[in-house]
Amino acid sequence: MSTNNCVEKDVEIKEAVRYIYGNVAEANTAGKSYGNVASCCGAPAETDIDYSLQLGYSKEDTTSVPTGANMGLGCGNPTAIANLKVGDFVLDLGSGGGFDCFLAAKKVGSSGHVIGIDMTPAMISKSRLNAKKGGYSNVEFRLGEIEYLPVANATIDVVISNCVVNLSTDKLRVFQEVARVLKSGGRIVISDIVAINPIPNEIKNNLALYAGCIAGAMSIEELKDALEKTGFENISIQINKLSCTFLEKWIVEGCDAESCIASAVIEASQPK
Repeated sequence: MSTNNCVEKDVEIKEAVRYIYGNVAEANTAGKSYGNVASCCGAPAETDIDYSLQLGYSKEDTTSVPTGANMGLGCGNPTAIANLKVGDFVLDLGSGGGFDCFLAAKKVGSSGHVIGIDMTPAMISKSRLNAKKGGYSNVEFRLGEIEYLPVANATIDVVISNCVVNLSTDKLRVFQEVARVLKSGGRIVISDIVAINPIPNEIKNNLALYAGCIAGAMSIEELKDALEKTGFENISIQINKLSCTFLEKWIVEGCDAESCIASAVIEASQPK
């Protein structure tokens, strides 16, 4: 494929992702469901507590945030394993309605700060409204792409993300940006989807399956290579063996997601 065709394909994928998650945000705000509500690219009209529990959240987590913040769009709970401390500055890639940002805000306290980045204007509007409703003074949301973070160099202690990096068509660029904004010794702790078997081309080229967090998944080896090339160390990628309990429901256009992908916890750190 020529360079121009690659660029056009990347733009097409990004616009498809933006369109779908914009619809998710608008539907959820209107109290309606959208898409496959038991997957990361659809949302129920009301919070699905059982699905959140399967992802690793506690019942207290789901009830301690403003209504509409938790749309069930993740594949894990990065705030549970990020070991956030009071005073930490945290960046959330693909912050959606703000759920993980609000959970992180409680852990870092008033001396800490949380920034959520999302490329979908409807999500940013929704998360900002949720922040006002919840009275979160240590959280802000910025419109931007995770390949071009609107964040200053060496200002972040911990980067979290929940089932978003797989949606990028330039994951190496994402990790380069993460490395840029992290302080010396800073960490990345994300929940994301990895490929456990080769993904067929007919799935890779399906826009719905890309936006559905299936087609864009990297293998563990590819992820490690990208993190190493970016200068990260202490790399750990652990498959969540229980992810089959919710991935079996991620069926989009006849694709059995469970046979292609798995949820994983991906951790790495910047050299001190």
